[in-house]
Amino acid sequence: QVQLVESGGDLVQPGGSLRLSCAASRSINNINVMGWYRQAPGKQRELVATITPGGYRNYAEPVKGRFTISRDIAKNTVDLQMNSLEPEDTAVYFCYAFYLKNYWGQGTPVTVSS
Repeated sequence: QVQLVESGGDLVQPGGSLRLSCAASRSINNINVMGWYRQAPGKQRELVATITPGGYRNYAEPVKGRFTISRDIAKNTVDLQMNSLEPEDTAVYFCYAFYLKNYWGQGTPVTVSS
């Protein structure tokens, strides 16, 4: 079992930055893959970024160069630093983990608007 709790979602102006954090209920070193997905209104959930225990990072094309995924093994957290935010980044952001099966957090809303 893995429980995931996200935090950090907020309203931010275009061009601004935001940092999301996901706290896992177990050591993230034992979790195969962790990452972030997002779901905009009326759209399907899509990949944002993932990270493995070995540190391999994968990013979706729309966020490359703007978002950075990182992890803190001591705190069992995975963070998503989001810079140069655009209105198209508006979505509910979900933390994800794969450990024998898929696990999801409850989501944290991010709104990019002036």
